[in-house]
Amino acid sequence: MAKEGKRIITGYARMWPRCVCTVKDGRMLLIKKLLEQPGVYVLYWNDRPYYIGKATKKLGSRISAHANRPNTKYYNFWNFFSAFVVPDKKYIGEVESLLIAATPSENRAEPKIPRIKLPDLSPGRTGAAGASAGVTR
Repeated sequence: MAKEGKRIITGYARMWPRCVCTVKDGRMLLIKKLLEQPGVYVLYWNDRPYYIGKATKKLGSRISAHANRPNTKYYNFWNFFSAFVVPDKKYIGEVESLLIAATPSENRAEPKIPRIKLPDLSPGRTGAAGASAGVTR
């Protein structure tokens, strides 16, 4: 648990365009300067989350690698990103798991948090009173 007053996420960038990954500030890519801390990121195709990942060193370098290396797995499938700065590395996996669990995406990774299963709400089952058709699990 985070100490009182200490934030797990200390900043975020929301829906920045991919082109930010090619802008330079002098000789350095601007994104590497702006996102120097570790954290979690979401790659989007338009407004649809495509991939959720983590950077245990620098967010800017990790996102830049996805944007500027054509041979990487996700290179062609995103045009926006969001990033969440998580300075304490012990929380990065949990924040990533939360986003994967809460967001439809192409991630194959399973969240590293226990999943609570929806009980069978079929008519005639215990606790099914008021259950509606079409409930998904």
